Amino acid sequence: MLDEDLKFAIGLTLIEGVGPVTAKKLIAYCGSAEAVFGEKKAKLIKIPDIGEYTARQVVKSDVLNRAEKELIFIRKNKITPHFYLDDSYPQRLKYCEDGPLVLFSLGKMNMNENKMISIVGTRKPTDYGKSFCEKLVHELAEQNVTVVSGLAYGIDICAHRACVQNNLPTIGVLAHGLDMIYPSTHRSTAKKMLENGGLLTEFLSKTNPDKENFPKRNRIVAGMTDATLVIETSVKGGSVITANLANDYNRDVYALPGRAGDEYSGRLVRFGVEP
Repeated sequence: MLDEDLKFAIGLTLIEGVGPVTAKKLIAYCGSAEAVFGEKKAKLIKIPDIGEYTARQVVKSDVLNRAEKELIFIRKNKITPHFYLDDSYPQRLKYCEDGPLVLFSLGKMNMNENKMISIVGTRKPTDYGKSFCEKLVHELAEQNVTVVSGLAYGIDICAHRACVQNNLPTIGVLAHGLDMIYPSTHRSTAKKMLENGGLLTEFLSKTNPDKENFPKRNRIVAGMTDATLVIETSVKGGSVITANLANDYNRDVYALPGRAGDEYSGRLVRFGVEP
C-alpha cells in the first residue's frame, strides 16, 4: 500500500464516531479512503447508515497531520502496515465485520498460515494450567501451527515463551501501539518473538494500554485464528470475552478440563460456549 493511501486509511481510523464497520462502508461507496475525505457532506449523508453526525465529522475532520506523523513512525521503525484489502491482512479476520481497517506488525510473520490457534487464559494460572500449556505447545511444534495470544501475564506469556523454546511461530496481539511493550517485564520475550512471529496491533503509536483497548485486542486474537483454546479463566476474565467473540465468529472454542471446584475451571459453559 502506498504511503499516501495509507495516510488516508489511518486518517479514517482517527475520525470520531467512525469505527471499522463505518470506515469500510465509506470506502466501499466512495471508492477509496482518499475519496472519502474529498467527498461532500451532502453525498456522504446519502450513504446508508452514515447520517448527519458522521458525515459532519468526516467533512470537518483534521486528522491527516496526525496520520502523517504515524507514517514517519512506521517508516523509522520498519513497521509493516496491513490494509484490510491487502493480501497480507489476516484472511480469517476479513470475514469479521468489525475487523480493523488497518493493522501494524513487527517481526517475521505470516498471518495466513494454514493452521492458526489462539491460546488464552487467566493471568493467575495454576501449575496444572501452565504445565498443560507448555506440553501442548511442545506437541503443536510438530504440526506447523502458529500460536496467537495477547502477551499478557499468565497463560498468554506462558504460551509465547513455550513457542519460542520450541521454535514455533507465535504472534502477540497488543492493546497499545508498537512504541512500547506492556507489561514491560515481557519485553525480552517479545524481542525473541520477532524472529519467528512477532507483534501485531491496530493501535497507533502513543496509544496507552487503556482498559477499553483490551476487548478490541481480543477480537483480533479470536478472529484471526481457526480456533481458540482457553486454559483456565475466571467468570469475568478477558479470556471469556475472547471465547465468546470466537464463538460469535463461528470459530471452534476449546477449554482445558479442570476440577469442578477450582476457581478458574469449568466457567465457559455458563456463557453458552461449549468447552
